[in-house]
Amino acid sequence: MTHRWNASSSFRAGILSALVAVSGILASAGGLLATGTAEAATLPSLNVALTKSSVSVGGSLQAGAVNVVTTGTGAKEAGATIVRLNPGVSSAELLAFANSQAGHDPNGASKFGSLVLQVEAGSEVQTTLAPGQYVAVGEAEGKMAGNTTFTVAPIASPPIALPTPQATIRSIDFGFRGPAALHRGELVRFENEGFVVHMDIAVPVKSHRAAKRLVLALRSDNKKQERKLIAGPPANFQGPVSTGVYQQETITAKPGWYVQACFMDTQDGREHTRLGMERIIRILK
Repeated sequence: MTHRWNASSSFRAGILSALVAVSGILASAGGLLATGTAEAATLPSLNVALTKSSVSVGGSLQAGAVNVVTTGTGAKEAGATIVRLNPGVSSAELLAFANSQAGHDPNGASKFGSLVLQVEAGSEVQTTLAPGQYVAVGEAEGKMAGNTTFTVAPIASPPIALPTPQATIRSIDFGFRGPAALHRGELVRFENEGFVVHMDIAVPVKSHRAAKRLVLALRSDNKKQERKLIAGPPANFQGPVSTGVYQQETITAKPGWYVQACFMDTQDGREHTRLGMERIIRILK
């Protein structure tokens, strides 16, 4: 990974993703740390399979809670973005927008659909799928890896509910709410309650003091200082998603100090971290 998270440029490229459009702050960390899911055996499985040139979706295609399992074959740094289309919108219309000048701003996708999930190869997350038409856009090693459409059907019986999380963290405009201490192995729910697209990344540092310095570097956009302070692979709690979207996963990151941050861009090109969307958190055993 060679660039900072910049979902806008990836989105415009038709990928609808910020998984590989990362910059210096993630480059020195050697990639992202995938997450796992607790109590997944009780949920139907939605399977996302990625290669260098394709993405496929199978498994449970009914509305309700699902455990999303993403695998990659023959590709490094593979991931996918899943969008639920608005009624009457085709996948071609969404992808045309993504490749247009307007596609620089992923918030504009709300006219076409909702960014409901962003997943990486090797990860498992829980979410709830509503009935409708969906598009999955894959990417691998910095390039688009195809796309596919699928339908989530309604069910007559009450849909399966997600397991109750042990903690909830909410992204707002522009900050985070929820506990500042999480435990490894804990099932945590992540929600976007802002009006714009947000992501939730936890960047590891060596100490509380280093965390304070990284917060200042992020707010001042001091990339050189940021790179010096990173102490390992960031944890991807939630990729860029639309307002109202949520998912939950088991915390697998190593215990230690982290800076939670959103690297999405505003319309004038400022990262959300410069507006105060970062905070110090700690992961405990």
